[in-house]
Amino acid sequence: MEGFLQAFNRLSPHTDAARHDLLGCLRSRSFEKGDCLLRSGAICRNLYFLDSGLVKTCFTTSDKEFIMRFFPENNLFTVLDSFTTQAPTFYEIVALEPTTVTCIEQAELEVLCRKHHCTETAFRKLLAFATVNMMKRISEMLEENATERYKHFLKDQGALLQRISLGDLANYLGITQVSLSRIRSKK
Repeated sequence: MEGFLQAFNRLSPHTDAARHDLLGCLRSRSFEKGDCLLRSGAICRNLYFLDSGLVKTCFTTSDKEFIMRFFPENNLFTVLDSFTTQAPTFYEIVALEPTTVTCIEQAELEVLCRKHHCTETAFRKLLAFATVNMMKRISEMLEENATERYKHFLKDQGALLQRISLGDLANYLGITQVSLSRIRSKK
């Protein structure tokens, strides 16, 4: 739970009262590899902090999986559109390793945001950073070829290469495993 508190404090320094109230709302949960933290069609009710493990956010259409992001340890994450609107999502969050998270429910976070300006500021900054990251991801998918996307993955998330399957990496890059093998053989 300390990691979640530190992450929020880095976004906006929290008062002792805000830290105390936030701590009272946090819950710890554990998942096995392959477990869904969130299923398609459900409402995302939690903001998560990844204490240990690795997760992916993804969706499937016509038997093809699209991976939007990987989240390793020490990251805050959620399915933002569903969390914010409290509407069902078509995304899933899947544990790629045994995973432990600290989470807060959306309704509790809303109360804390109204009560503590520092918590509201932290959440606003989290939304802004998530928006910037998603815009970058969309730009990469639309503007770059597969080789450039692979190079960006190695630069930005290369440490994950040993922790994810080549199938998941290919899905993240938006290419087939055969194409990924060709790109990797040129290195």
